[in-house]
Amino acid sequence: MKTSLKVPSIACEACANSITKAIKSQDPDAQIAIDVPQKIVTVDSQATESSIRQAIENAGHTVEV
Repeated sequence: MKTSLKVPSIACEACANSITKAIKSQDPDAQIAIDVPQKIVTVDSQATESSIRQAIENAGHTVEV
């Protein structure tokens, strides 16, 4: 399932890396693309959108609804 989320707290590649690690902890096979300037996280994963959202928030970032 492909999900795109707006994550306004992404400021740099280090933020993108921490989000990637958090999502990979939920689903190691997830395909993740992060557009830092647009602050968009796109995830192709078997995990639910809510679990992906929770992983991003657990990494210290905010997700727009």
